[in-house]
Amino acid sequence: MSEYTVKVQQHKTEAVEALKNQFKDISTYIFTDYRGLSVEQISELRAKLREQQAQLKVVKNRFAKIALKELDRPDVGDILTGPTAVALPGDEAGPVAKTLIDFAKDTPLEVKGGIIEGMVYDFAQVEAFSKLPTKLELISMLMSTMKAPVQNLALVLNAVPQKLVRTLQAVADKKQAEG
Repeated sequence: MSEYTVKVQQHKTEAVEALKNQFKDISTYIFTDYRGLSVEQISELRAKLREQQAQLKVVKNRFAKIALKELDRPDVGDILTGPTAVALPGDEAGPVAKTLIDFAKDTPLEVKGGIIEGMVYDFAQVEAFSKLPTKLELISMLMSTMKAPVQNLALVLNAVPQKLVRTLQAVADKKQAEG
């Protein structure tokens, strides 16, 4: 019997390598089904994602599975079915997920799931993730919480001289009224 060998075409190998290069520095991938979207809608979605330093890339499922496997990412074979576009956040994933969820409300876009920081999320989990505050919002909350005691102390310390000034003014007004 002869040995069975698989001959992989060069352009397919190059396509997988290109995907690996795009995926290698990213830890979050949000997979969508773009079926039914018009060209204008896809362009609008890409523009919204670009504002958040993210990109939307249409991928072949088989190539994406191979690239993710070679990069030791979790298996998402059940998510990678049908027409697939993957959103690749550049900085923070929360706003990107929120944009996709909001865009899907008015269009035929369907968020399938994703890999967020190495964990596989289904649609419900991606939706819950999109509702979390962003990093900047969390820092803002922390700073306002840290600022409150100092601000209250300043108000208390400032109240003593203000009360003294008001008392002196009341005495002066009373003496002036008396003559």
